[in-house]
Amino acid sequence: MALTLDEAGLRTIGARLAPLLRAGDVIALSGDLGAGKTTLARAILEGLGHRGEVPSPTFTLVQTYADLDPPVAHADLYRLSSAAEAEPLALDDWLLDGALILEWPERLGDTIWPDRLWLRLEGAGGPDRRLTWDAPAAWEGRWPFA
Repeated sequence: MALTLDEAGLRTIGARLAPLLRAGDVIALSGDLGAGKTTLARAILEGLGHRGEVPSPTFTLVQTYADLDPPVAHADLYRLSSAAEAEPLALDDWLLDGALILEWPERLGDTIWPDRLWLRLEGAGGPDRRLTWDAPAAWEGRWPFA
């Protein structure tokens, strides 16, 4: 299935996903530059109650929001060239008590968590972005667009 969304639609999706997020969840956001990955991540964080700035983690690699419930790490793996380069980020450790939002998850290759919710955005910069998804069993009953 797919949804066609403008930027306001991305924000709505993020707001709907936020209350469904649990500790141990991984949301993988893929798409071209400008497709709306960071916009969607910001909307999820705002939906969880974050009211401050949400900088893109492109250069820091990971931004954490420990005050949210669940705590969230927002990672951008664009600058990584292999899954091995992600190991020092200790993303697995974050999942013990928190959730993870990953931009450019394909950088992890086959090492990505199998129970992740994978959201693909197409249509960079346009008002009719297309959102497709892979919602695994861990999201059964929670994913609102099944």
